[in-house]
Amino acid sequence: MIRLLTLTLLLCVGLGCRAREHSDSLQPAVVETVQRATHRSVADPPPVEGHEPVLWVALEDHLGAAETAAPLNLRAFAGSLSLRDATGVQGSGSDFVITWRNVALARPMTLARRVAGPFASFESADRVASRWRALGVAAEVAHPREWEVWAPESSRVPDGLAVRDWQSTVTSTVEPVLQTPEGGRPLQGPLLIEASDGLLWAGGRFEGPFRLQRDAYGSWTLVEQVPVERYLEGVVPHEIGAGSPMAALQAQTVLARTWALANSHRFSVDGYHLCSDTQCQVYSDPRHAGAAVREAIAATQGKLLSLNNQPISAVYHATNGGVMAAGPEAWAMQSTTYLRAQPDGDEGWSNRHPLPLQQRQAVQALLADRSGAFGQRHPRFRWTRILSGPTLRQALGAAADPLVSPLQLKVLERGASGRVLALQISGSSDAAPVILKLDAIRRTLRTLPSTLFVLEPQGTERWLVVGGGFGHGAGLSQAGAIDLAWRGWPVERILSHYYPGTVYGPLSTLVQSP
Repeated sequence: MIRLLTLTLLLCVGLGCRAREHSDSLQPAVVETVQRATHRSVADPPPVEGHEPVLWVALEDHLGAAETAAPLNLRAFAGSLSLRDATGVQGSGSDFVITWRNVALARPMTLARRVAGPFASFESADRVASRWRALGVAAEVAHPREWEVWAPESSRVPDGLAVRDWQSTVTSTVEPVLQTPEGGRPLQGPLLIEASDGLLWAGGRFEGPFRLQRDAYGSWTLVEQVPVERYLEGVVPHEIGAGSPMAALQAQTVLARTWALANSHRFSVDGYHLCSDTQCQVYSDPRHAGAAVREAIAATQGKLLSLNNQPISAVYHATNGGVMAAGPEAWAMQSTTYLRAQPDGDEGWSNRHPLPLQQRQAVQALLADRSGAFGQRHPRFRWTRILSGPTLRQALGAAADPLVSPLQLKVLERGASGRVLALQISGSSDAAPVILKLDAIRRTLRTLPSTLFVLEPQGTERWLVVGGGFGHGAGLSQAGAIDLAWRGWPVERILSHYYPGTVYGPLSTLVQSP
């Protein structure tokens, strides 16, 4: 009897893969569809849960992307460092220098995926991923350099979503090498690093412990494992300033804690929870916390803003220019009851500037006014910028090539808070215009502090932009919170003002967002 032996290799999406062998007797071979992995497999970070949750925070990402990448220099703040790799290789000393080497794979691996993006923010990417998952597709948010959404090849695509197909064959991997006086010692990740008296990093002291681990792109990430309450010491002073009044410090502390737990899935594709830059919350030297910040952390320990016993999307920004934005005015997201457009000022201010502010004249009137607005002392409460044809072309890149000069700039749509939701850039021919929407406006035209503005033409291809606020405008205005704290408002009142209908206090069970 003739037996046909078929070996089908199944490459899973995400973790793990396995081979299945089967035989058929005098039957045609069954050809199975090979589902190729979308990215290099990385273990999920541990869940953020319990009463003393621990976050895995990236201090530096995209390390060792190639054999020629810059070395990683690790130095003890004081005392010594110890290192152990996955095979038990150990090292100790006051500093480590880790270089990189290419190692050929025993068998090349082909990766393939459908990609949507780039997106201006995680929030916009996550919204697209949710739409994709609603179709039963295992979509993931990734950040190779910009925010993208990845799905398995040939996946069904949500209506109206532009995607591109990507494929690459990986033949080698980059591995760390510990440099010693005797020469380089190859290591296998993850590397576990402890610092007896802290790690000196970016001029600050970080306690750790630390991990050097792979990401989804073939490079490496230096991660600190930090309890949430200690993490806040590195966030609050850098986000709102350690010299802010106590009620504002407490409000910022509650929001930073809430935001961290609600966003702990942000970098799950790369095996950690949060980054340490403005794509997350700025996390820097905890020594800057000072006595007032530590008092604010202690006074609010374990307390969050929640709705239905889940941490809310506790977004915040520097100043809103006198009017709060609804969430969908900032990002492509579902409306929420607590992120809504409303004036941010006293009764006189609110009466002079009722919403909606969707007419240009109403926005002009608001921008010409200050009296009674909360947070009006912020340096970017009001601002002006100049946009020109050349600066628009530079910002748009190749997208501007079909547009014939002179360019035209036009606001197509405003939200209830007066913010620009759609901005059109067109040429003098019939070429399709470029339309920037929501957070893509500031992501593209990076000189604009916010989308609360009006345009005043200044001649051919030149516009004066008169605006207010710094940031997306949704949720708490840090300048507003500082103003209200000086007026004697307690933390609960400040938070309920900016997030109406939410609950202030501990959760019965800490659950990270999906």
